[in-house]
Amino acid sequence: MKSKDIAIVGILLAIGAILRYFLAMLHTPLTPNMIIAFYCLAIILIRPKIYEAIGIGFVAGILSMLISGSIFPPANLISEPLGALVCFGIYGLLKNRTKLAPTVTTFLVTLASGFSFAVLALVAVAPKILSKYATLEGFIIIFVPIVVITAIFNAVIVQILYVPSSRVLSRGQE
Repeated sequence: MKSKDIAIVGILLAIGAILRYFLAMLHTPLTPNMIIAFYCLAIILIRPKIYEAIGIGFVAGILSMLISGSIFPPANLISEPLGALVCFGIYGLLKNRTKLAPTVTTFLVTLASGFSFAVLALVAVAPKILSKYATLEGFIIIFVPIVVITAIFNAVIVQILYVPSSRVLSRGQE
C-alpha cells in the first residue's frame, strides 16, 4: 500500500473513531458504529490487497474495542477483520455492476460484522447476556433491529460520502 493510501485509511478510521466516540457519549439506545462505515469507505476507495483489507479491519477492531461500550469489546478483534474481508469481496463483485455498490457493500458488511460480533459475545459472555435479557430470544429481538438500523445508516453515509471522496482522490491522480 502506498503512503498516500495509508494516510487515507488513517484519516478515515480516525474520523470514524471520533464520530463513534462522540455518538457513544450521547448515551442513546442506538449508537451507530461509524468505524464500520469509514473502513468500508477506505477499502472501497483505495482497493487494497486482501491482506491489507484484513489489516484495516484489525486496526478498526482495535479502535472499536477501545471505545466500545458493548458487552464484550474483544469480539471486535474478530468481527471487524471479518467485516473488512466481506467488504473486500462484495465490493470486488459489485463495483462494475451497479452504482449502488458502496451502499450494498456497506449494508452487508455491517450485517456481517454486527451479527458475528453478537455470536462471539453470546458465546463468550452468555451468562451475563442472559442475566440482562430474560431469554436468548429477548437478546435477539433487541439486537437484530439495532444491527439492521445501523447497517442502513452506515450504507447511506458511505453512499453520500463516496462520490465526493472518489472525486477528491481522482484529482490527486491527474
